[in-house]
Amino acid sequence: MRRAAPALTLRARRDRPRRARGLHERRRPAPVGGHLLARVRTAALWGLEAFAVDCEVDVGPGLPGFAMVGLPDASGREARERVWPALRNAGLSPPDRRVVANLAPADRRKEGAAVDLALALAIVVATQQAPAERLAHVAALGELALDGRVRGTRGTLSLAEAAWRGGARTLVCAADAAPEAALVDGLAVLAAPTLLDAVAWIRGESPLDRAGPAPADTNGAGDEDLADVRGQALARRALEIAAAGGHHLLLVGPPGSGKSMLAQRLPGILPPLEPLEALTVTRLHSAAGLRPPGRGLMQRRPFRSPHHSLSRAGLVGGGTPPRPGELSLAHHGVLFLDEFAEYPRHLLDALREPLESGAVHLARAGGHARFPARPLLVAAMNP
Repeated sequence: MRRAAPALTLRARRDRPRRARGLHERRRPAPVGGHLLARVRTAALWGLEAFAVDCEVDVGPGLPGFAMVGLPDASGREARERVWPALRNAGLSPPDRRVVANLAPADRRKEGAAVDLALALAIVVATQQAPAERLAHVAALGELALDGRVRGTRGTLSLAEAAWRGGARTLVCAADAAPEAALVDGLAVLAAPTLLDAVAWIRGESPLDRAGPAPADTNGAGDEDLADVRGQALARRALEIAAAGGHHLLLVGPPGSGKSMLAQRLPGILPPLEPLEALTVTRLHSAAGLRPPGRGLMQRRPFRSPHHSLSRAGLVGGGTPPRPGELSLAHHGVLFLDEFAEYPRHLLDALREPLESGAVHLARAGGHARFPARPLLVAAMNP
């Protein structure tokens, strides 16, 4: 017969809970300290307006994984596939624990990949690969390439303004976008060609070059001279009156009579853009992704000539996220609608309210967007 197990002694009964408690304490994860949490300022774009965003990163216990919350769009949710290779190729160590990133405020949608650099820096700080002291009043903007290079994003000017309004006094961004961001007064812009350069600056190992504002951009419409037009005294007089008073104009004439030639020369007799007008026009073209890197404020008035087959969203703006249309891209400039009779009726009706109010208002499920729209409309058609 099997002998019964001896009863536990009083000492054994006292020791068992103590040993069990000790085992439980050894398995319990260490309390989450400041070194596991990091926050880096950044900004997000919605339409033309941008707003400040706090990129918060928590590196905690658990199976390796990544979750991003805070209503990012599809490109934002793909940030892990860019940030992790960029960290490895920069000689840094991606975390092998559970990472949760929050883009606050969590109730507003964020578009684009401008938070990549802020996310990478927050992970580096949270994993104790760089100190957090230098990021107290610093914002970061930029998309990361897989090899660690930092790329500029559209809407840099609006994003830099939002970062400054959010309390940042220093901005770390891509080298090609730094001259545009430096147009914001009171904001020190540091150009970071790569992620490793930005991390070295945080560690105090090497400085970053401070970018200055780019010179004024004089490219664009306005190079054509009205003196090239011979004859057409009535049409020339109409252009002068329209330019002086800001009147819309309809040119009617047979093919080859010079309607398009006259319209293309209208921006050349308009006055240069005022500083506030140039800032608004530059923000619009930057938000639409039409600004080449390294350009300054636009000084020439825009000239837009869309084809009559464009969509309503292409003319007045739209999409998800909303983007400016041709009507807003011609703000403070000239919108030329050639073959006016070929435009569908619903497109012409869509111009009524914006031309009267001077703005396009778009209501979407993710929020409202407003684009200024005060162009000088010139239409041309055959008899």
